[in-house]
Amino acid sequence: MEDADWEAPLEAGKWSLKDVLCHIMLWDKYFYVEALVKIKEGLPLTAAHMDFNAFNANAVLYARTVTRQEAIRLFVLYRTKIIEVAASLSDTALEQNHRDGDGKKIQHLQVSERFHLTRQASQEADREVCSSGCGH
Repeated sequence: MEDADWEAPLEAGKWSLKDVLCHIMLWDKYFYVEALVKIKEGLPLTAAHMDFNAFNANAVLYARTVTRQEAIRLFVLYRTKIIEVAASLSDTALEQNHRDGDGKKIQHLQVSERFHLTRQASQEADREVCSSGCGH
């Protein structure tokens, strides 16, 4: 795909593919840093309610500052980190209720639902690799 296609709006008035990828990556990074890592380390969550529209607008502005390769690299990096941490957490850790950075209770489903399928996919991938002879 040419850079021009990568940075062109998907439709008139819409985001580009790069904008969308940066949007997803920045939300992944935020959730990873402010919530998931905190859960793993047994620390209070720092994720707090925010202006979603401002966050999303900043993601589009951010997309203008990075190359296509850097956007892809960071997307893969944070998505991989999420998969690794989510797969390493016990069901108990995911099922606990937590408090966000505003002190509001986050039901375990708000955390675990987001990563249940990711965790399940990671475990299935591990089983598939192991069926090919990983030694487990």
